[in-house]
Amino acid sequence: MTALLDQLRAAPRTVLSRIPLAGSGSDDDEARRPLPVSGMLAAACTLGVGLAVLTTLTLIGWIAAPRGAFGQGLPGVFRAACQVWLAAHHAGFAIPGGRVGLLPLGLMVLPAALLYRAAIWMARDADLRLRLPARLPKGSTKDLANARRRAQLVLIAQAGISLAAPYALLAGVIALVAQNNVTQPFVGEALLSHLVLAFVAGSLATARTIGPWRSMLRLLPERARSVVVGTAVALSTMLAAGLVLVLVAVVMNFGQIQRLSELLAPGFIGGLLLLLVEALYLINFVIWGVAYISGPGFALGTGTLVAPTGVQLGTVPSLPILGGLPDSGVTSPWIMGVLAIPFLAGAVAGVVVARIAPTPHFESAPLWGFVCGLATGLSAGMLAALAGGPLGGARLSAVGPSAWEVALSVALEVGVAAGISAGLANWWLVFHGAHVPAPAPVRKAGDAIVKVASKVKLSTPPATGRLPGHWMDATEADTQPIPVIRADWADEHASAAAETFEPVPGKTPAGKGPATGKGPAKKGPAGTRPAAAKGRADGKREEPRPPRRDIVDESDDRGGHIIYVDPYAWDRDP
Repeated sequence: MTALLDQLRAAPRTVLSRIPLAGSGSDDDEARRPLPVSGMLAAACTLGVGLAVLTTLTLIGWIAAPRGAFGQGLPGVFRAACQVWLAAHHAGFAIPGGRVGLLPLGLMVLPAALLYRAAIWMARDADLRLRLPARLPKGSTKDLANARRRAQLVLIAQAGISLAAPYALLAGVIALVAQNNVTQPFVGEALLSHLVLAFVAGSLATARTIGPWRSMLRLLPERARSVVVGTAVALSTMLAAGLVLVLVAVVMNFGQIQRLSELLAPGFIGGLLLLLVEALYLINFVIWGVAYISGPGFALGTGTLVAPTGVQLGTVPSLPILGGLPDSGVTSPWIMGVLAIPFLAGAVAGVVVARIAPTPHFESAPLWGFVCGLATGLSAGMLAALAGGPLGGARLSAVGPSAWEVALSVALEVGVAAGISAGLANWWLVFHGAHVPAPAPVRKAGDAIVKVASKVKLSTPPATGRLPGHWMDATEADTQPIPVIRADWADEHASAAAETFEPVPGKTPAGKGPATGKGPAKKGPAGTRPAAAKGRADGKREEPRPPRRDIVDESDDRGGHIIYVDPYAWDRDP
């Protein structure tokens, strides 16, 4: 986990380095299409492949279903496929007496995957060029990096719009074709949903094509990067807990689910389609589980509630998987333990925020942890809005969790826990972290305390000032790539100049007494011998060598592995 966090904090400096600059020549300029043209082709191919797949599945259902279920023959089958395609983008429908907004989020995987693959082709086929400002800043290297980062974001946004704009226009045509006497798609929702999904998929695919995944985080400022990663960790933890909750409910109530399936008697093909529908709604149920563990719970109609504090149900829709819901009444006390999951997720997210942050700050660490909680709450609220919706009018006009209740609960629970854990983790990094420099005000305060204490004989100021050796933080590493001299290394091969000679008691000067030992004796001043030899003869431990001050620590740009450069390595004894 620590290595992964180090990689996220130390993302490569040259993000999307393979993008050529505007005006630079290339061997394949004639083979490259303009970006809008490639985006239009990618959008058309995505719609064609997606509609072909859904038309095939709808045709199978038309064969198995009673006549007239899909309208007038094959044209009705195609309209039904278009409606399913719009539902896959979470575009609602108007029906007599109400509207349909509870749509399966699992169906969104199909257009998202197709858009991602089409966007990768678009990025490889189009002429992508990085257009830097005409006047670059004349400041530090960090200013130049910020200018390049902004240019990269503009390029990725252009690629996303090039795919999303024609894709949304074609979706409007499909929404008009899909209308019939019973269901009428909302054209505005269709345009907006197609535009957003295509823009997100196109932007991610373009960034991935011209850079690794972890380099995408370098497009964000360092502090915002830590908040984004912390939000992703907290939200992933809660989604995993929601998935476990759904699976446990299905396993414990599997008999009831099986009985409901037998009552429907859908047949073989109908049973497969029913199982497919339940699998497509699985993501919705997982988000309902997140709403459950965060406190507000969810509803299955007006006047109903499923929450840890209690359950009140009425007539539920005829979907067998809903047989896993608990019975109406007061829940068991141990169920209340699930309310601790958002706090645990916030605690983990706070540690991640403090760990990835560029430099520790005493005052702002809890604040950034709380900001992470707010971002998590906003994300959870958006997911809750997508996972719920009406299923007609009257009683089923409210199905699923309340978006604002989920957002508020998750923001407070995760935010408070993340703020506390971020503050504690920041304190630990400041006072116990070996690789984190203390902030400048803290260093100045420490120097002032030492100076005052030295005047009253409580402390002795260092004679040589600050010891060499400095751990560069993320900001300094971008602007100050300097070598670092370490003073805490003792080398076993000290130079000859470091040896001292002592007089040998009872011995005559060299050349006037018998020689001891074998081989040529080491020459030195008359009547002396090396101090190291004395230690070996007396059996006492040899004094430690003086520390080496000539070995350079060439660290990487963000505190990762360390390369020790010894200029005397060639002069070692074999």
